[in-house]
Amino acid sequence: MSATDLCWMPATELAAAIRRREVSPVEVMEAILARVEALNPQLNAFLAVDAERARIAAQASEEAVMRGEAQGLLHGLPVSIKDLEPVAGLRYTAGSKFTENQIADVDGAVTQRVKAAGGIVTGKTNTSHYGHKDMCDNLLGDACRNPWKRDRTSGASSGGAAASVAASMGPLAHGSDGAGSIRIPAALCGVFGLKPSFGRVPYWPNADIWAARSHNGPITRTVADAALMLRAIAGPEPRDPMTIDHAPDDYVAAVATPLEALKGLRVVWSEDFGYAPVDPEVRQLTQAAAERFSNDFGCHVEASNPGWDDPRELTATAWHVSYAARIGHLYDERPEWFEPSLAEMIEAGRNTSGVELGKAQVARTVFYQQAFDFLEPYDLLLTPQMPLGAWPVDAGPAAIDGQPTPSMFDRLNFTFPFNLTGHPAASVPCGFTREGLPVALQIVGRWHADTLVLQAAAAFEQAQPWAQHRPPLE
Repeated sequence: MSATDLCWMPATELAAAIRRREVSPVEVMEAILARVEALNPQLNAFLAVDAERARIAAQASEEAVMRGEAQGLLHGLPVSIKDLEPVAGLRYTAGSKFTENQIADVDGAVTQRVKAAGGIVTGKTNTSHYGHKDMCDNLLGDACRNPWKRDRTSGASSGGAAASVAASMGPLAHGSDGAGSIRIPAALCGVFGLKPSFGRVPYWPNADIWAARSHNGPITRTVADAALMLRAIAGPEPRDPMTIDHAPDDYVAAVATPLEALKGLRVVWSEDFGYAPVDPEVRQLTQAAAERFSNDFGCHVEASNPGWDDPRELTATAWHVSYAARIGHLYDERPEWFEPSLAEMIEAGRNTSGVELGKAQVARTVFYQQAFDFLEPYDLLLTPQMPLGAWPVDAGPAAIDGQPTPSMFDRLNFTFPFNLTGHPAASVPCGFTREGLPVALQIVGRWHADTLVLQAAAAFEQAQPWAQHRPPLE
């Protein structure tokens, strides 16, 4: 098997081949590291590569296989970690000049679980400065670029994770999502991304844990790979008091026969929530994808808009205050180390009163109830994921379908609502624009319905596969 074939092989198939001793973890790791060395200068998906330790770990994995020892779910598989999570002994920047040369002295909770399951950390993927925006650039170097068109953004803040998977620089990537940061780059890079239910995967360390907004999850090329990774990293964690206190489902088994779970389900499709701008081409592609749930899967699909209060203002208020509280002192110390976008957020947070923040929190409670009431009659909600294809790497879009979009949140109408509510949501590739840019459908589940979201995504993948599409990198 060629090195290229190994790089494009799904993690589930690699794991099976390693167990059967048909493929060596060393072979896999060498192929992935060579791929990273060749492509990362073009894409800047990785901020740090841990080649030496990855090779040592791969050799140990191979020896364990040859001794017939029990193997974890991710045994011998390369896994990347987003650079908002620490990996002991490895560069830990959070995309900031303040920590440009920082070396972590502890593993985060996801990293610990990846290693416990036999996964091998290959490196740290690029992110925007403290994950503050939906474009993956920072002051540490070049922006992370989209493998489909390198003059376009990868999306963010898990941009390096999605770009690395799209370019086959690893089959499994960790991402985190506070307002869409898994789903945004997954959609723009044409890969699968899952924001699990809030608390399904621990988020530790976390400087703002009580904000109850950020989710860890997988970014992969296939749904089965995401199910495998989620099974390894999900579950309760006492250091994160927000985690769900019971063991996760067997997601791998669940996605093996997805169609059986979908027949007769009640599904609602909303093309714009009644207020969100959407590019006509994206609207057409995602509507066609939604129709498969009726035509191919036996679901009862109806179109409806939720009628809830537009949550952009309350989301922006909480977002800005959080950044002002957490890193405002650093901004005072070295304002030149802050991009205008982050500086504006901090200033906005400082100009927000405690009463205004309290009103935003109350409004979030109201919004949750409105979302709950809307979703209660249905099993799944389908929407466009991103309202347009990837935009230029150096500037956000000024308008979408003729509607001005001055704020980042104007282009994230389909992502952040489900950070406010904690519902599981997946980004599923569903086609390409005339420019050759990926488009994605979002699948949202009811409270804690992660398994059903994965099954719905797997059924769509069977009907309209996407992993065979490869960006023009070779």
